[in-house]
Amino acid sequence: MQKIKFQNSSTIKLNGVVFKGYTVGNLPKKFAFIYDENEDREGITQWFNYKGLTYIQKPESIWT
Repeated sequence: MQKIKFQNSSTIKLNGVVFKGYTVGNLPKKFAFIYDENEDREGITQWFNYKGLTYIQKPESIWT
């Protein structure tokens, strides 16, 4: 069974991985974007919805 721990109102920790929650109007531009050959960039292709928010894995900082 997976355990969800709320860190604050829009950040959760699920099985040791931190996810940030976004409302529909505040999703990042890379959301549901696969790949662009012209700009050579990748998008976000994995997410889940929970209690009205879309959660995307928070990238690890180089400072942690």
